[in-house]
Amino acid sequence: MTVLRENLERLEEAIGRSCRAAGRVRGEVELMAVSKTYPTATMAEAAGLGLRLFGESRVQEFGAKAVELAGLRRGGAGDTIRVHLIGHLQTNKAARAAELFDAIDSVDSVRLAEKLNEAAGKLGKRLPVLIEVKLSPEETKVGLEPESAEAGELLERLAGLEHLEMQGLMTIAPWGVAEDIMRACFRSLRGWRDRWAAAHPKLGFDVLSMGMSGDFALAIEEGATRIRVGTALFGKRAPWTGPE
Repeated sequence: MTVLRENLERLEEAIGRSCRAAGRVRGEVELMAVSKTYPTATMAEAAGLGLRLFGESRVQEFGAKAVELAGLRRGGAGDTIRVHLIGHLQTNKAARAAELFDAIDSVDSVRLAEKLNEAAGKLGKRLPVLIEVKLSPEETKVGLEPESAEAGELLERLAGLEHLEMQGLMTIAPWGVAEDIMRACFRSLRGWRDRWAAAHPKLGFDVLSMGMSGDFALAIEEGATRIRVGTALFGKRAPWTGPE
């Protein structure tokens, strides 16, 4: 048995326990394998173990992988992998990102949404997106402040951006804090989802992407529908040495 298979089995057991503790069924929580900095061979092995959803953080890094993964992305309906961008996206890379990725999970401005909509239209595709919400005081965290004018304007604009498919929200909890603070972050995202879904019925809010290797159990208990796991699945990653 490979290390990756062992890690996946251990992870699935932990996800199952968290779902049972929260009174939820396993099928309610989607596992995203965060494959940034890992080679395409590792992604292919993960796909062979049944993983179908992957998260990447950098346009340039995944651009180098995309050619090698083309076969896995053109398989049959049950075998095709999907790759989402989960890292911060600069507007000058929006067109390339719309071309490369199956979805953008880190939309954080009206301008970026408009650029992605324009690029998706030129490609003849409807691009799924999540809004990234900043609920942590850490300066290194990115995303929209939920009470900002920008957030309100984005929500108003999205319904008219016909080449984007709004699917929900994403956040990153603060690092190294007490459990109650992490829970409050996840609970807050769920609260904003409920509020915005009621106010904007034309938009989709089914996805709550929250929780990573160190806190996914809490996120599941607080309503996550998608968790993003890298280290617990693939092991410690090497730092990115590219230009981005």
